[in-house]
Formats: sequence, C-alpha cells, structure tokens
Amino acid sequence: MRYKTVLGSLLVLVLVSLVLSGQAQSRAMYDPDGGNGGDGYLKPMASNPNIQFEYHNIGKIGLTIYNNGRFGTTGNTLMCDGEICPSVEYPIGSEMEYLFSGALWIGAIVGRDTLVSVGTEGWYAAGMMELLPEDGLDGAFIRRSSLRTDLSIFSDDAKSEQDYIAYYADTVINPGLNDADPWDNRPHIPIGLTIRQSSYAWSYDYAEDFIIIDYLFTNVSSFPIKSLYLGLYVDADVYHRSNQATGFDDDICGFRHTVATPAGWCIDEDTVNIAWIADNDGDPLGGTWGFSSPVAVTGVSVVRSPNPDLQTSFNWWISNGNTSLDFGPRLAGTDEDPFRPFEGSGLGTPTGDKNKYYVMQHQEFDYDQLFVARNHNEDGAVYLPPPPPDIAADFADGYDTRYLMSFGPFDIDPGDSLPVTLSYLAGDNFHQEPNDFVEYFDVLQPEKYYEQLNFKDFGTNARWANWIFDNPGVDTDNDGDSGKFCWNYVWEADSADKHADSVLVDSTKFYYRGDGVPDLRGAAPPPPPIISVKPELGSVTIRWNGQNSENAIDVFSDQKDFEGYRVYYSEGDQAKEYILLTSFDLDDYKVYVFNETLRLWEQFAVPLTRDSLQILYGAFFEPLDYNSEFNYFESPGGDLFYYAPQDWNQSDLLDQNLVHRVYPNASKYDAFDTTEAGFLRYYEYEYNVKNLQPSKAYYFSVTSFDYGSLKVDLGALESSPLINAVYEFPLPDANAVEEEALSVIVYPNPYRIDAGYATAGYENRDQIRSAELTRLINFANLPKVCTIRIYSIDGDLIREIEHNYPEGGPRSQHETWNVISRNTQAVVTGIYYWHVESDMGEQLGKLVIMK
Repeated sequence: MRYKTVLGSLLVLVLVSLVLSGQAQSRAMYDPDGGNGGDGYLKPMASNPNIQFEYHNIGKIGLTIYNNGRFGTTGNTLMCDGEICPSVEYPIGSEMEYLFSGALWIGAIVGRDTLVSVGTEGWYAAGMMELLPEDGLDGAFIRRSSLRTDLSIFSDDAKSEQDYIAYYADTVINPGLNDADPWDNRPHIPIGLTIRQSSYAWSYDYAEDFIIIDYLFTNVSSFPIKSLYLGLYVDADVYHRSNQATGFDDDICGFRHTVATPAGWCIDEDTVNIAWIADNDGDPLGGTWGFSSPVAVTGVSVVRSPNPDLQTSFNWWISNGNTSLDFGPRLAGTDEDPFRPFEGSGLGTPTGDKNKYYVMQHQEFDYDQLFVARNHNEDGAVYLPPPPPDIAADFADGYDTRYLMSFGPFDIDPGDSLPVTLSYLAGDNFHQEPNDFVEYFDVLQPEKYYEQLNFKDFGTNARWANWIFDNPGVDTDNDGDSGKFCWNYVWEADSADKHADSVLVDSTKFYYRGDGVPDLRGAAPPPPPIISVKPELGSVTIRWNGQNSENAIDVFSDQKDFEGYRVYYSEGDQAKEYILLTSFDLDDYKVYVFNETLRLWEQFAVPLTRDSLQILYGAFFEPLDYNSEFNYFESPGGDLFYYAPQDWNQSDLLDQNLVHRVYPNASKYDAFDTTEAGFLRYYEYEYNVKNLQPSKAYYFSVTSFDYGSLKVDLGALESSPLINAVYEFPLPDANAVEEEALSVIVYPNPYRIDAGYATAGYENRDQIRSAELTRLINFANLPKVCTIRIYSIDGDLIREIEHNYPEGGPRSQHETWNVISRNTQAVVTGIYYWHVESDMGEQLGKLVIMK
C-alpha cells in the first residue's frame, strides 16, 4: 500500500528555511579558488540552505517548482496568495491535480566511482535532498517578467511572462538533508556540479499549456565528469482534489515518439518524444464527464540537448513495500549484459546510486503500462515474464505509477558547462468519450483502447514548446542555417496526384525545426494594461491606461500590432468563466489581393486602417463596398483587392456607454499631459459595468489583442484575462464609506443553512469542499481599517477579525466570516452580536444563524 500523506509529512521535517518567494541578485555559489583541499571538490558553503518554492500560474498549466531540483508539493499543503498551491494543476482553477512529486536525477562517473545526485529519491528516502541552494538571500529565487503589470519584477531581460531562476548545487553536504543513503551506506558524495535552473511560462493561447525548464550544469570540481546522464523522475498522481484519498491509484503512463502533423504539412509525422501519464479512464461520473473528471494528459519532453547522438530511455515502475508488487518492465540479462537485481526491492524501484545510474544509462525503453500483461518477447526484445495474470491486469488498468525519462551521455571538463532544456506540458481531451475504457479496454488486447486516446493537443503543445525555444526559419546566429525544412508543392488545379505530366504551379519552403540556437521568444499579444476599479452601489467603473499596450512592438514583425481591448467580468476565477462585456478595436480591414500566378486570393501581411485606405484611394473610399472575391476593387495599377473587417471595428471612443476616453481632448503628442503615474492622458480609458448584484463579488479584466501574424501563421492573439483581473464588490468603496459615514451591512441575515447559498454562487461555487468550511457571512460598508468581533448572546467572544486595508483598494470596504469560531469549531444555531470598531467609532448589531 502507498501512503502518500505520510511521505509528504516526512518531507516537511526536512524542508528547513522554507520561504514562499524571494528575489535576490545572484552571485557565484562557490569560490573558484577556495576549499578544494586537493580532493577535487569545492567546499560546501550552505549550512542552512534557503529552500524555496514558486508557483507558475500565468498560463493554463500551474506548476510548483523548488530551488533544489524538485517540483510538485509532495502532498504538503503549501499556500500561494492565500490559496492552496497545487503540484501541477490543469487547467488552472479546476482543482485537477496531475503530480505528486518530481525531481532531477543526475548520474555520472567521477574517477572510478559511480555517483548519483537527486532532488529527491522518491521512495525509500523520500526526504533526502542532494541538490541544495545557498543560505540566505543568495539562495533565493530570482523572479522576472516581461509584463509591466508588476513593475517590481518587470525586466527587459525577462524571457517570458513569468521567469523563475534558481541556483543550486550537489556539493552542499548537510547531514539533516542528505545523510547516508540507506542502500549505499555512505554519506552523500557530490559529483561536483552547480545548476542554474530557469523556468519560463506564458499566457499566450498557443503557449499556455507548457512550461519550459532550462538547466545549465557546470563542473566546479577539479576532475572531468564522464558519461553523465540526466533523468527526470515523475510520480504523477492524477485526480480531482475531491478524490484525493484514492485518485492516485489508477494512473497509466507511456512514451509517445511521434504525432500526426496537421493537414497540409509536407511531413506526415512529427517527432515529439514525450513521456506521459494520465488517469486510466478520466473518472467519468454516471456515464458523462463531470467537474471532477481529469481528462487531460501531462508529460515531459527534451527540448534541447547539445549531444547530437542523444540516447533517450524511458522506464516506469510501481514502488511498493511488498517486493512482489514492486514491479517495472525489465529486460532479461545476457552474457554480455547480465541482469542486475535491485537490492531491497523487486523489479521496479532502483535503490542506491549504482542502481539509479544503471537505469539511466542502460537504454531500456519500456513498453507502455497498458500493455503490461502482454508477452513482449515476440517484438525481438527478451523481457522477464509479466507478473501473474491477476496482478498484471491490476497494473495494466491503472496503478500508482512513476516514470523516469533519462538522456545522455555527456562529458563535462572542469569549468565547462552543459545546457539542457525540457518542457513540462499538458494536453487536453486525452480521454474523448466517457465510456471508452469500459467499452474498449481489454488487458490482453489494449490496442483498441489505446487507439481511443487522443494525443493531438498534447503533440501540438510539444511542437509549440520546441518552436518557442528555437524558432523555425530563424537564423539566430547568422550562419546561413535557419533549421530543418521540407517543401510544400502546389500543382495545377486539375491534377489530383503529382504525376510526371502534372504542372508545378508553386513551391514553398516550410520550416518545422529551428537552427539549434535558442531563441526563447514567440509571437505575443500586446501587454495587457494595468487596471483599477471604482465600485459604487450596483456598478463598477474599470479604468486603465493603454500607452504600453498600444505601442508594444511585435518580436517577429518588428511593428506595432495592437488591435484593441476586450472587457470581461466573471463570478469565478477560471479563464473559461469570463464573459465578454464589450470591446474596442481599430477601424481597420484585412486586405485580400489576387495572385495572378497562383490564380487565387491571398491575404496581405497587415491590415490597413480606413484612414490609410482613404489616403491611397480618396477621402470617400469605403472598403466594405468591396467585400468579396466577387465584389472586388481594381486599383489604378490594375491590382485586384477586396476587404473584410479585422475585428468588429467598434472604434467609437466618445459614447459613454462603451469604452471611452477619459480625456477626449488630450493629445498623444503632448509629453507633459500625463497622469500621476506618468502615462499620457491620451491613453486613459474607462468602462462602466452596470446592473450588478451588490452582494456578489466579481472579477473584472481588460485584455489587449493584436491582429495576428501571417509570417508565423498565427491568428489574432489576446492576453489572458487572468493576468490583470481585479476582484471587487459593487458596493460603495471605503473612501465613500468614511466620507459619508455609511452604516455597516451584514448579510445574509438571518443566515440559513437551507437557503441554497452555494447553489446561487454566493459561497463554495465549485462545491468541492465541505460545506461547513465554506460558509460565508459578509460585512459591507466597512472603513479601511477596523476590528470585527462576533459575540454570543451571553457576551462570549466567538471570533475576532482584523480588517486592514490602510491604502484602500479592492475589497477594502468588505470582509467575510466563515462561521467558524476562534476555537476552529462550527458555530451553532442562535442569536449573535456583531461589533465593528474603528477610528470612525463603533457599530453594533444582531446576527441570526439558523442551522
């Protein structure tokens, strides 16, 4: 039996100096001249390593990552901005977990010794950490962002919208964290490496499903490191958080080498090489998908390796205290390559340094877990027999599984560095129909079920991770190589096939791989504006300045490509819940021109505004008079054109009921006409959201979008509404409360347990947590700073809440009580007194709770 929570609790004991986040300037972790002592290793410099974690939450996939080679929460309850921090959540806000714990494994030959350093061992010594940061601020994460929504971390050097950079090493010896290995029976022996770990995430539509993790390994010892292999160990439990007790016990995993390419490509299969894991059936509810159905798949792929002859291996196993159930596919031994048993375990869990290194470098490529009950010797390889039929069936239809994706070999001389880049990615709709598992799965013929699994989105996301890291068709180092390509051919219209007598009309070079030099850039929407809100009773006014959004330069076209804004609101915190309220976009048009050679219509590279077209063809030119290939315009030069709106062309900025300018007479050419924040008043906008229910809080957001990029075959890109969302009640703000001395309002009063507040969306909107822990009684019209006290009718203090928003801002006029006493007990039916004390004085009232 697997006790996830016990392992998580043990790990808490060794997570010293855990800091939620931090930012520090990096410095060399080790003195290049000090402490060698003739033994080839630099002296350890971290007596109390500053172990930290950060949470990638800018895109659709959320990932908790540490500064010690680990990722995932390992079952620990970590808090991120007041919410429970998931391990890997997809999509964000869904409470679908796809990871228990993962870690970097590094194995190498140093001298005559075989050494392995791990972020975590994962099973027998789950708390052992052999990759550690420095102590204090020198070991802290560096946080950067290309977005200006948080100027404290904005940096021109940022590669993504969310950069987390960490430095750690395997040379830190700390008996409390990396004491003697229970199988090797010796203390941790370092390989002699420092690691720079840089992880990058984006919110763009095509890049929101993956996180790129870039490693730089540096040999800081005096000895060459030979035959180094790297592995990513993943124990990826898949379940909805409401099914945490047993959801981890039915996962399947495997490896996907290729995926089909989109129609029109000049290659049929694209190499992706992804290790994957998913729930066995997606957990349907009553024959349909429900809120707790994890239908996606997650995995790991290698994005960059400097070794052109990279050898990749994939191994999965089931760890179990019962050695007869500790299993993984294993090749039978030969005279040249004898079988190697793993001490203290069965066929699965590799124990100790030498066994871990053996697995990483042995180049065994396991069959997928679904096929475990099959005889695989017919495929040419000689495997050990599968487990007994009943056990094999239990493993094949899903189990508590982990995998290791390994690659190498590499050699690193003293002072040299090795760059390696991975992506952690997800793919949606992996499970397509709720009844597929019941209908198609057969333990002896799993092919039918495997064919129902959908790798399309997974493969697309893997492709985009590669393309962002290394842009196809871009000669980054100017050596004449722009990457791998093939040719797309256009044949005469009446030629169904490419026969010898067919006429070739056109050919296009299509780049599907980059030049091998990192770019780490992608087409991006304009940066979203920073917004503020001013609430009133029943309405909220959203205000923003678009100077940065409207003047951003696209990285590929090197031009401004801003198209417009969209205004959203939502009652929930998931992107799919946001509702479009209104939009503004430029009065511009897609331009289609007739290609005489190909005899077809093609879209011009960029849209043109009405003003531009009227400059070309006269002040009375109306683009929509020419709106199809049958209703075209012939220019004075003889070219044929027709036009279509780029978006809605909702460009009126004077209507106060729409997005409108706050200062309609301001000029963008007057550098001194600025707001208090230093932005030009010309770019100041507002939109008033009316008819809101005052008792509910809403999320408000303004996104920016562009007109797309034909150069990289991308449609219009829009920023995520989650980036700048503000959560606010449509109630008088705290300034109005204080200026007008408004009375405190408490609602619902009476609070009735049978009133259906959750169903109506007032509390526990996702309905996945205990009702007793999600009840809410609201206090409105509060001053910015006050103390709320709840008393029983006998005068006993039930709860005290400090409301502290001295600077004002969203929700500074509002507070909630979860109907839990100061002794963490649910309160009972009765009459209670509430008391609010502030510099404005005191207010007192009654509250009735009916259970």
